[in-house]
Amino acid sequence: KQWYQRRVAITAGGAQGKAVVIAGCIGVIAEVSREALEKRYQQGWIHEIIDEVEACVARVIAARKAKEILSIGFHGNVVALWEGLVCHTKKTGENIVELGSDQTSLHNPFNGGYYPVQLTFEEANKMMGEDPTRFKELVQESLRRHVEAVNYLVTKGMHFWDYGNAFLLEASRAGASVKKEDGTFIYPSYVQMTVGDVFSLGFGPFRWVCTSGDPEDLRKTDEIAAEVIREQLQENPTPEEVNNLQDNLTWIEQAGANKMVVGSQARILYSNQAGRTRIAKAFNDAIAQGVISAPIVLSRDHHDVSGTDSPYRETSNITDGSMWCADMAIQNVIGDASRGATYVSIHNGGGVGWGEVINGGFGMVLDGSVEAGDTAVRMLHWDVSNGVSRRAWSGHPLANSAISATSSTVPGYNLTRYNDTDEELINQI
Repeated sequence: KQWYQRRVAITAGGAQGKAVVIAGCIGVIAEVSREALEKRYQQGWIHEIIDEVEACVARVIAARKAKEILSIGFHGNVVALWEGLVCHTKKTGENIVELGSDQTSLHNPFNGGYYPVQLTFEEANKMMGEDPTRFKELVQESLRRHVEAVNYLVTKGMHFWDYGNAFLLEASRAGASVKKEDGTFIYPSYVQMTVGDVFSLGFGPFRWVCTSGDPEDLRKTDEIAAEVIREQLQENPTPEEVNNLQDNLTWIEQAGANKMVVGSQARILYSNQAGRTRIAKAFNDAIAQGVISAPIVLSRDHHDVSGTDSPYRETSNITDGSMWCADMAIQNVIGDASRGATYVSIHNGGGVGWGEVINGGFGMVLDGSVEAGDTAVRMLHWDVSNGVSRRAWSGHPLANSAISATSSTVPGYNLTRYNDTDEELINQI
């Protein structure tokens, strides 16, 4: 975490404005829609709005010098911003950006998911309806310029990764220079880089919604979840688990102050199998005791350990060839349903585009009853461990360690284990 502090991060789209602040960064989030940017500003996701590339670069330089923690909303096309940063670096010899990514909706590139730099926001909206062929040409030309600028800054020390929103995929289709000689991408997805290890440990975005709509109930759930994490930190976790537990303790302790709620009184917290089951049980007990005033609905993001088959994102670090299979999400929802989930869902396209991903999800109502508490624990064991097992079978050491710990602590687990093989022997077959 200390490494990130005072670093500059550039992206487009997404909800990274508060994330960069929590991490201690200076962030610039580009957005072509003034209306969307104003909404984020009013909700506190960004601190200020800047309309000109030169002014944005100057503000970043000043913030670096003053050691500010700052979230800037740049009203304009992110390609123009990247090209402006390239001009600054070429002129001064100074690269002022350490971290770069992209969160434009490139799973839908030609219908509003990506706006070409050659057009204004209004011109693009008009052309995509009236002249879609020309619009596609401009999008692909813009992607080539986008990549060219990013590639240059990477040679000057910036670290770039793919969010998993099909940026590299669509850039490659546009003919941009994003592939190695062996056909793989030159940049990792963030799952391959970091989050894949997090998933392999069983940590993922556990979600809950307070049906009362009462902020006080949400505050109490934050306290309960934080106490569970503190207990986990006292139970001799591995160094990798300690890193995740400490980060997520910081997150949940600061969630209220950072005003993360937009609409429902809901929270997302990265937690592992042991943490989710204990948090769910503690929530249910609090409802039964009247500490929390109304039922809570448990869920999770589709972007998680077990619920998604997505070879360009969630399962991109499963390297045994099964990343292209679409069975885990189906197994997930069948297993959740048979263990008592209130509802399950299976759907397509989440985050990376139709035909590129299968997602499975669930909802589980905690009403304070003994049955609800027992069912939630039983279901959550499966919901997490299904994916950790899959990752262990691919040979991931962290997943193997995590599932071994689960099998030794959860009664009734009977797990199929993978066997290491002699690669030379296999190649002789």
